[in-house]
Amino acid sequence: MHISDGVLSAPIIAAGWAITIVFLLLIFRLKMSNANIAEEIPKFSIMTAAFFVVSLIHLPLGPTSAHPMLNGLMGIVLGPIAYISMFIGLILQAFIFQHGGITTLGINAALLGIPSIIVYYIFKRGYKDGVSVKILGLVCGGLAIGLSALFTVMVLILMGSEFFGLAKVTVVAHLPLILIEGILTGSVVLYIAKVKPELLSIKL
Repeated sequence: MHISDGVLSAPIIAAGWAITIVFLLLIFRLKMSNANIAEEIPKFSIMTAAFFVVSLIHLPLGPTSAHPMLNGLMGIVLGPIAYISMFIGLILQAFIFQHGGITTLGINAALLGIPSIIVYYIFKRGYKDGVSVKILGLVCGGLAIGLSALFTVMVLILMGSEFFGLAKVTVVAHLPLILIEGILTGSVVLYIAKVKPELLSIKL
């Protein structure tokens, strides 16, 4: 899901940065109004480190890649600040390991961050409605990957017909990840809910 430098057109790159900047500003504003922001730092740090490490395991797909992302789990645990967490992780990966791109940091953050926020609100609503935590984690974990893949395909299609083949490969490559991350997220969320439910961001 990391799109490399030199692939996207300037308008798409600019749009990606605009989207990410808007989201970062809105999330910072939301969190600064939260008096308990200091309590978020430990789990924010742990989840950012987990994303940084896991996302380095990747399968190259031309100018993009398929890899575990944990963006569903991060959304459930961190809430909207998962976007900030993944943006930081992407910056570190780009500058330290040249994984992904620098000009494409904005669009890459959007491809991962927006789905994490979507599944956070789905999880929050489902939890309030009494839906099983394990089922919610399973669905949200898989959905986050699916949405990221879908958004990536949409970006590739916008680049023209020469990217249609790559878009199809991207979809196929991420199908197993949808299942794997769904199961993983469901299991981890169920464990957290039993052992330390306050780690979940559903209270926000």
